[in-house]
This record gives sequence, C-alpha cells and structure tokens, in this order.
Amino acid sequence: MGPGADPGRGGDAVTLQASVVGASGFTGGEALRLLDGHPDFAVAQATSRRYENKTIGSVHPNLRGMGLRFSSPEELESVDVLFACTPHGVSMSQIDAFREAADVVVDLSADFRLPDEEWYDEWYDGHERPELLADAEYALPELNRENLPGAELIASGGCNATAAILGLKPLFDHGILAGGEQLVVDVKVGSSEGGAGGGEASSHPERSGVVRPYAPTGHRHEAEIEAYLGARVSFTAHAVDMIRGASATCHVYPDEPVSKGDLWSAYRGSYEEEPFVRLVAGGSGVYRYPEPKAVAGSNHAEVGFELDPRNKRIVVFSAIDNMMKGSAGQAVHAANVALGLEETAGLEFAGLHPVGAP
Repeated sequence: MGPGADPGRGGDAVTLQASVVGASGFTGGEALRLLDGHPDFAVAQATSRRYENKTIGSVHPNLRGMGLRFSSPEELESVDVLFACTPHGVSMSQIDAFREAADVVVDLSADFRLPDEEWYDEWYDGHERPELLADAEYALPELNRENLPGAELIASGGCNATAAILGLKPLFDHGILAGGEQLVVDVKVGSSEGGAGGGEASSHPERSGVVRPYAPTGHRHEAEIEAYLGARVSFTAHAVDMIRGASATCHVYPDEPVSKGDLWSAYRGSYEEEPFVRLVAGGSGVYRYPEPKAVAGSNHAEVGFELDPRNKRIVVFSAIDNMMKGSAGQAVHAANVALGLEETAGLEFAGLHPVGAP
C-alpha cells in the first residue's frame, strides 16, 4: 500500500495514492484529470519517456494547476493504484513491474481485455503473459460489477466495444436475443481514438469533413464484443469529423416478434439503477436518440432503440465519449468499485451543452 493510504477502504477519509503510466497521451491526460478531481485519490506520479521532467501543463494545458512533472517510467513509485495508459504490448511486457509498484493495476490498453490466449492468437500477435488473463477482470461495471470488488488486475474495455456492448446487453439480459441471431454493428468514432501520436489519417486536413470506413471488417474490438456478449457480430467502424465520441448503431434481427413494451422493459430492467447510463429513445427535441455530443467530457452513456416491425428488426443506438466511458472514465469507475469507494466518486459531472467539437 502506498504512502498516505488509509487501509480502511470504504470508510471515511480515504486517501489512495495513484500513478498514471503513459500520462502524456490523450487517455493518460484524461486519467490525470479525473484523479486530480477525485475525492479519494492523490496523484503521486505521472510518467512519460518523451516528456520526462516537463510539467504536466506543458502537454495537457487544462491541467496546468496540477504542479506535477512527468517522471521516468523506469522509476515507479509505490502506490495503491497504477493506471497504465500505454500502447498495446507495453503492459503485458511490464506487468511484473506494475504489480510490484501497486496493489491494483488498471490497464487501459488491450493487453488483458480478452479472456484467454486463443483470442490474442487470432486477433492480435499472441500474448506474452497468458497465465495472467484469468486473473484480469473486465472493467465495465455494467457488465462485470460483481467481480470487481477486490480485483488486483483490471482491464478497461475498448471504446467501440463498450458502446456496442452497452447498447446490446439488455437484449441478452432479458432473453430477446439468445446468441445465434444476426447482429450488425456500425460505429462512428472521433479522431481522438487514434491517440496523441495519430498519423496521416488522423491529421485535421485529412480527417475534416469525412465519413470514412477505416475498418470495414475484422476490427479487433469485434472479438471483445463477441467474448462478452457470447454472440457473433458483423462489425464496421467509420472515422468521422469529430474529436471525442463513439456512436454505435446496431441492427438486430430477433427470431421471435418483439414489441416496443418488451424493449422498454428490457432496457429499464438493465439500466434503471445504473448511475452512468441514460435511456434516450425517440423523445422530443433535437437530440431524440443517443448522441456523442451530449455526453462529451462525461462518463455517461446514452442508449436507445427503435423498432422496425416491417423488417422484423430492432435498431439499437448507443453513444459515449470514447476517452471517458470508453477508457479513462470506465477505468476510474472500475477502480472505485474494486477499492470499495463510492461508485460515482470523481465522475458525477454531466457533459457540456452546447459544445463546438465533441
């Protein structure tokens, strides 16, 4: 346990020491923002090879008041919780050092998201530490809350998979889908999904104004959706002209007739008590269905649906901020549950309206 931590988790006056490895990236910056405003965490360390000794504010201008400098990832301090915001492949190679430094490791990469080695052999380039996959708990509390308390290795979900899973989960929870039906998932994502490094396709001149299919088939998040819903999906991702956000439109063809009342019962049954999921299904006003712009900067997800009786189809919509509910916000939410803290601590804020570029 790191210095300054109160061993009475879940009690009063808890102060837990946290570090963020890979803190100069977009999700690393979001993790720092959330931890800095969290009532139960103190940020002890933020690492970056590229920006070592530079101030946090020189990279994340919204965090100029933190008064902390980036340090070397080779010199990890002892803390209660370590958030690893590193590219795929880093956490699995450094996991022993991470776990030696922290009681709880929350990994925001894809390194521990999938349940067994065969998934990594098929969808990635294998796995260096497959024996640890059984120890990792999937971070999405709406899916895995009961297994998070006391978890020591937590794997935050991918943003596209998170959007799709949240949209489709109630249909499986309430028996509308059994797993053998046709599921088509189409996701539109913002440029921040490409990370701070980005590339030519993420540069503003190339990204501006586009609706570009960048993964018509075979996106790695397809494996994550299938692993946790237990159903085969046909998945396509488009890059669109926004910065923050992931919006999933799912086309579902159930085997049995479904009424609008059945859908309301299913979605309310799954999400009525969830603090970060809002049902938005064809109401009044401009934003009648889930919209990334409405949740930008927040840990909320919007989920909705529409029934197409003529084609025996359900259209499911979901929207998240890819760097919040799809990454750093989900990670902090899961850490809260794992450590016995107030589940919504540090995440209660709503999104902004109006905003120019979500």
